[in-house]
Amino acid sequence: MDRRLLLSAAALVGLSAAARANASSEAGADKESAPTVDITGMALPVLVDGRIRNYVFVALKLHLAPGKAAEEVHAKEAYYRDAIVRTAHRTSLAVDGDWNRLSEAGLSGAMMAIAGVVSGAGVVARCEVVSQAPRRPVYAPRPVESAA
Repeated sequence: MDRRLLLSAAALVGLSAAARANASSEAGADKESAPTVDITGMALPVLVDGRIRNYVFVALKLHLAPGKAAEEVHAKEAYYRDAIVRTAHRTSLAVDGDWNRLSEAGLSGAMMAIAGVVSGAGVVARCEVVSQAPRRPVYAPRPVESAA
């Protein structure tokens, strides 16, 4: 097969895939017109029995209510970070028996409570946990079985 024909075919396939992705993203943008604010790079502790067992790097996405400006929430990002780190050190957000993850429901609930205080009620519609990555894999000890 001719090399030029192969390269031009590959370029056409790439362009058509990019055009389809662009068209689908424009259709998705119309459906989801509410702005979002990303909060990334936070290290939150995994607390078990009052001791820090691990740290988990978390990325969150705040979905704002329709008509709210992302710039207002983005300007208060430092307050959100400070409040969630303080909350995670006070209250355990860990999943029972897993020292490598935090509870997504607990984390979202805590962030929604923080959003009500920092930005006011009704500004943030929901909080999505985008990713979690443990600092290092740590495994909880297995319970010791008695020989009774």
